[in-house]
Amino acid sequence: MIKTLGTQLALFFEEPQMRRNLGALVKFLVLLLGVVLLYTILFQLIMVRVENQDHSWFAGVYWTMVTMSTLGFGDITFHSDFGRAFSVLVLFSGVVLLLVVLPFVFIRYFYAPWLEAQVHLRAPRQLPERTRNHVILCDYDVIAPGVIEQLDLHQIPYVVLEANAERAARLHGEGIRVVYGDLDASRTFERVRVEQARLVVANLDDVRNTNIILTIRELSADVLIAAIASAEDAVDLLELAGADEVLPLRTRLGEQLANRINAGHAQTHVIGNFRDLVIAEFPVLNTPLVGKTVRETKLRELMGINIVGIWDGGVLKPARSHDKLTEHCLPIVLGTEEQMKELDELLFIYDTNWNPVIVIGGGKVGRAATRTLRRQGVTVHLVERNEKLAKLWEGVPDRMFIGDAANRELLEDAGILEAPAVLLTTNDDAMNVFLAVYCRRLNPALRIVSRVTHDRNVDSIQRAGADLVLSYAGLGMEAILSLARERTLVLLAEGVELFEEDLPRRLEGKTLAESGIGAQVGMNVVAMERNGELTPAPRSDEVLTGGTHLYLIGTPTQLQEFKKKYGN
Repeated sequence: MIKTLGTQLALFFEEPQMRRNLGALVKFLVLLLGVVLLYTILFQLIMVRVENQDHSWFAGVYWTMVTMSTLGFGDITFHSDFGRAFSVLVLFSGVVLLLVVLPFVFIRYFYAPWLEAQVHLRAPRQLPERTRNHVILCDYDVIAPGVIEQLDLHQIPYVVLEANAERAARLHGEGIRVVYGDLDASRTFERVRVEQARLVVANLDDVRNTNIILTIRELSADVLIAAIASAEDAVDLLELAGADEVLPLRTRLGEQLANRINAGHAQTHVIGNFRDLVIAEFPVLNTPLVGKTVRETKLRELMGINIVGIWDGGVLKPARSHDKLTEHCLPIVLGTEEQMKELDELLFIYDTNWNPVIVIGGGKVGRAATRTLRRQGVTVHLVERNEKLAKLWEGVPDRMFIGDAANRELLEDAGILEAPAVLLTTNDDAMNVFLAVYCRRLNPALRIVSRVTHDRNVDSIQRAGADLVLSYAGLGMEAILSLARERTLVLLAEGVELFEEDLPRRLEGKTLAESGIGAQVGMNVVAMERNGELTPAPRSDEVLTGGTHLYLIGTPTQLQEFKKKYGN
């Protein structure tokens, strides 16, 4: 922060607009001085030639200022009507110039700019020279708060760029590491040490993102740049501008939602990878696995596949050997790609539900979800109330239903009573919450997968009946964090992540069961790595030794508890 008055004044007068304002103020003061001098001369002439009084020139200045300011001490007065008329002229012009124009000019051209400059100076304009290996966010948007929270959790430095001085000052006051500067100026990125950054996130609109990328590439050809694309057509343009990674988040969100739908044949749905292993989920509805415990499935003995978690009622629970699989739960399994193909061959003969999947909402997310489902051979019925938007969709879904999704007859015509699943993809979180309640009431066996824009609404829509929720902000956060940490994106669900942690010293020599990681912290150890050898789904009696690397599934809150409890 800038502290000294001299530096503040230097920066204040450095701005071209400030210098122009100061010039206008000086011109008015010169005019005011000229009027005072004119009235002083006229005062002397009238006093000598009309009033026959003798006063000094300083007395003339004194009388002029006293009269113009309306103080009117009365120690020097005119006795003739001509002199009194002159006094009225001086008094009237003084009211206008000193009491009206001067305050306005002072506030308009000096005081207000000065206050604005103080606001500007509250937000830092550059990072310390020692800053290295940091993440630069070009906007504090809906994604930024979650990204910042995760970067702090993993002790990765960051900075947010803000071109609005007032907003930058407010963010700085809230404890956000922010730098004020124009996003189309090279000096702004020089001040945030872009050449030493690990990642730059261009998270504005496509036009401004393109400009940002070109500006950065003039300074550094090597820094990793990730750009968020609003339109699918902008992906190629952003890549041509110099972006290393382009994230069409709405398209990816639709694809992720579609991949969590169970329809047609029972099969695994891959939701992530790490190392040479695949993380997937699969339905047990209408399969012989319903009612069996994790141990009784014998997937580990028969195929080498490990059940590491169970989705049940929208909640991810650690998988224990005695846990029973219900018809509506989704086990999460860990294994190789070949093992997943073997599991698919086992599941393929069982059908979940061949009725059409219903997608509600015809925006970019809904379009991406519909296309993904159609590629998988799933029949899709789309519900969209905007007739103009619906016409653009002709041929994308199998059938289009135009109207309000809150209309029961419309949903019944679309097949809600027999559908295996419904995707809620509207851009209105409150509407998605309402539709989750409504669809659950119409079909209690329905699998409801929904999007939300803000992750703060995740709990609300889960309480409303959604089985799985993904947010735009959460997907963006995970995508950016995976780039910052140089790891593969694994999107298990909203707020549930795959973490990598070294074994804390206080757990060395204990078994996995004795560690309390699952029972006390709530995290699930899905794999361990020791001496370069990866052990998927370690047994509860596995002894933890020094140098072990843990792979855990849980929430950021649980990770914080893990570090707090074990001092990692």
